[in-house]
Amino acid sequence: MANSTCPLLSGSNSSESKLPPPRSLDETIEQCIGNFGWAQFLQAALVSFAWVFDAQQTFITVFTDSQPTWHCLDSDRRSCNSSSNFCTLPNQTWSWDFNPHVSIISEWGLQCAGSLVKGLPASSFFLGCLIGGLALSTLADSSLGRKNMLLLSCLIMSLSSMLTAFSTSIWVYAFLRFLNGFGRATVGTCALVLSTELVGKKWRGQVGAMGFLCFTLGFLSLPLLGYINNGNSWRYLYVWTSSPRWLIVKGRKEEAVSILRSIGSNATTMSFSDLCLDVQESSNPDVYDALRILVKKPWSLRRLLAIMAVGFGIGMVYYGMPLALANLNFNLYLGVVFNALSELPAFLITFFFMNTIKRRDALIGFTALSGISSVLIASLGQKIGSLQIVLELVSFFSACTAFNMTLIYTIELFPTCVRNSALAMVRQALVFGGVFSPVMVAAGRENQFWSYGMFGLVIGLFGLFVVGLPETRGSVLCDTMDEEESRNLTKEHIIG
Repeated sequence: MANSTCPLLSGSNSSESKLPPPRSLDETIEQCIGNFGWAQFLQAALVSFAWVFDAQQTFITVFTDSQPTWHCLDSDRRSCNSSSNFCTLPNQTWSWDFNPHVSIISEWGLQCAGSLVKGLPASSFFLGCLIGGLALSTLADSSLGRKNMLLLSCLIMSLSSMLTAFSTSIWVYAFLRFLNGFGRATVGTCALVLSTELVGKKWRGQVGAMGFLCFTLGFLSLPLLGYINNGNSWRYLYVWTSSPRWLIVKGRKEEAVSILRSIGSNATTMSFSDLCLDVQESSNPDVYDALRILVKKPWSLRRLLAIMAVGFGIGMVYYGMPLALANLNFNLYLGVVFNALSELPAFLITFFFMNTIKRRDALIGFTALSGISSVLIASLGQKIGSLQIVLELVSFFSACTAFNMTLIYTIELFPTCVRNSALAMVRQALVFGGVFSPVMVAAGRENQFWSYGMFGLVIGLFGLFVVGLPETRGSVLCDTMDEEESRNLTKEHIIG
């Protein structure tokens, strides 16, 4: 008969010789629910769908903020030609190819404004992501919980996106983009952690990759929407993408045992009282306690700074490449389609090979490949446009794969009590790299070294910070800081 004195979420005071050793939460969940089942797949798919909306709002400015094409009027061919700087031409000598409302540039007469003004909305979005991450990320680990935080983030994004369609000036527009980024900051973090925490370690990488697939689908939907909307107001794009598919997420106060029973895939009559779990930290941290805990330990601070440095370099390329497509001698719509499609092989690599790939080696390899390809783009200039787009796709694909692996690697580097906050900080570093991208893209219109050249140097050099991180492939997730530290000491003792 099973020992009923050992509850699921506590240790036992009985004789140590008669009881099995305490299990971690990761091991308990895996024993209760098995490897992977349809109920878990459905839960992960519903949660991951939030990434579709995330992708649409992240890259929508590629179309809404682009500079439309223009032409000279027939009556003024002598003073106007396609190579002219239309900022120096009289207004009556040229005209936009489409209705001025197709872009904020033509609608508000920003064609001759400085690069900082043109890039303000995109930079405001990423700045909102930074501030929103600092303000909201730790709430998911403490008072609100991941599910409520995810719903709140989707609500903020939806309302701000709808309001953006009614912007009256670039300043209002930039503010609403900032608000949209503020809400978007925690979507990916909460969705990724929610979908991976209640699966066994064997399937954690694959389940985490589901979110990346949904992000790819959201990215891929943008050129389709942009092409359908070609010639119409940019405001329609924000209306069409303002309604997220609300996740079927019910209350956050279900008992842990009930959750394990409902999603369990093991056809077994296991008694949950048979399971013993040693949990040392039972209380939720305060709003900023998770970050304090994270930086208090030297080993966790070193890990956080190193993986954030890697994320900064990856984020600059990942968010900057689609924005810089207009600087290449290639069709913008096809370029965005190819960029979105290049995320699919990145997803497949993450999904099928995450269990066999060494995290450190893979990150070094993909960041180096992305950096070399990006530098070659700047070296070629506009001479060979077809080769440029091939190198751009190689660089973006490598950055996408590194992006996906960095997030999953972060989950494995930190224990449960601070995992959401650590993941949020890494996403902050990724977004921080994106803040600089619009400025560098604007500077690269005259000299591509300042865009593609700098992209390559930054991702290549910052990718080397991964060398100081431990390998986590196949490791069991720890629940507390003390448990993680004890495992680190054990590994060091074995190696020594």
